Amino acid sequence: MSQQNNLTKPKRNLARSFRQNPANAERKLWSLLRNKKISAWRFRRQQPIGPFIVGFFCPGAKLIVELDGGQHNEAMNIERDQARTRWLAIRGYRVIRFWNFEVLKTPQAVLDAIWHALQ
Repeated sequence: MSQQNNLTKPKRNLARSFRQNPANAERKLWSLLRNKKISAWRFRRQQPIGPFIVGFFCPGAKLIVELDGGQHNEAMNIERDQARTRWLAIRGYRVIRFWNFEVLKTPQAVLDAIWHALQ
């Protein structure tokens, strides 16, 4: 096995663990995105990209959808999220973020925003 595969195997296992134990908002959004429910766009969840595992990824549009809980409102996490978004943007990915409560309270508004980002 190559060194690259050795480095990514723990990340793949971590992503698999995240998929098996989703937060309520992730479960809700996945039920709305899976099986090409938005204009035939295909999404993956908990997708490793570079050094990160992104929440939801549409490869055809290079769109990443992230869900944030309250911990993302702390200064250290805000900086980390901004650095992560910059790293992804440099590589051609677009990142949109929603708060968990938005998915749980106004799922249609979240879907509409994702649909517009895909256009």
